[in-house]
Amino acid sequence: MQLGLVGLGRMGGNMAERLRAAGHDVIGYDPHAEASNVASLAELVEKLAAPRVVWVMVPAGAPTRDTVAQLGQLLDAGDLVIDGGNSKFTDDQHNAALLAERSVGYLDCGVSGGVWGRTNGYGLMVGGSEQDVQRAMPIFDALRPEGPREEGFAHAGAVGAGHYSKMVHNGIEYGLMQAYAEGYELLHAAKLVHDVPAVVKAWSRGTVVRSWLLDLLVRALEEDPELADLEGYVDDSGEGRWTVEEAINNAVPMPVISAALFARFASRQDESPAMKAVAALRQQFGGHAVKKAGPPGAG
Repeated sequence: MQLGLVGLGRMGGNMAERLRAAGHDVIGYDPHAEASNVASLAELVEKLAAPRVVWVMVPAGAPTRDTVAQLGQLLDAGDLVIDGGNSKFTDDQHNAALLAERSVGYLDCGVSGGVWGRTNGYGLMVGGSEQDVQRAMPIFDALRPEGPREEGFAHAGAVGAGHYSKMVHNGIEYGLMQAYAEGYELLHAAKLVHDVPAVVKAWSRGTVVRSWLLDLLVRALEEDPELADLEGYVDDSGEGRWTVEEAINNAVPMPVISAALFARFASRQDESPAMKAVAALRQQFGGHAVKKAGPPGAG
């Protein structure tokens, strides 16, 4: 299947390679990437055979909205746009309505897997019409992990449902990372425990707290046992905030995810071993930027 892919960064570039390895024809565009196959969105659309499918993988917010709007002026009736970034679900209705004026379809796809997705596959949560989902299914099947489709892919519902599902997924991720990080900090503070990395690694098989996130924490501690190279400063992508906002809107108690979000805010004020652990996890699974610790006494 032929696909236009807009955005060849950490995620988009790896997705393009996974799709090509599966035999798909991917034409990529990124104004900042040497790997770009075309010089503009217009050239991308020109090189795609109708009816076209274009996957947008650019930063959420204005960059995605602007890209979708530009595509709306270039594409023809019967074409399809998939937003695979971390857009807020409320943007999806606007994007879909804008494209519908040109009879262009729209799907929103929450994508999980980080920088490891190229090898392991990506968890996919899609919102939109059944017809559009089925049309893009060869792409989804190539991107998802091997095994039963339902264990790595879900048609979550109508437009917006994919990004809503990914938002909740990321909120859960906040809580899980915070729990591991707080456990790490307590082990680190206890004089009784002499080998914290060994204890964390021992949890990785047979215990009820084993997970891929725990494996990544083990990996981070093997690379830097004291996490000395990191500052305990953690950004948030926005989806944790949106999850808490939706919890308030729907009167759903969410103390764990809320506390994890506020802990990230606190990390920007005070040094914290727990926040070093969260920073290490985000770097491990998503290649997110981290702040390196300066020399002792540096201010």
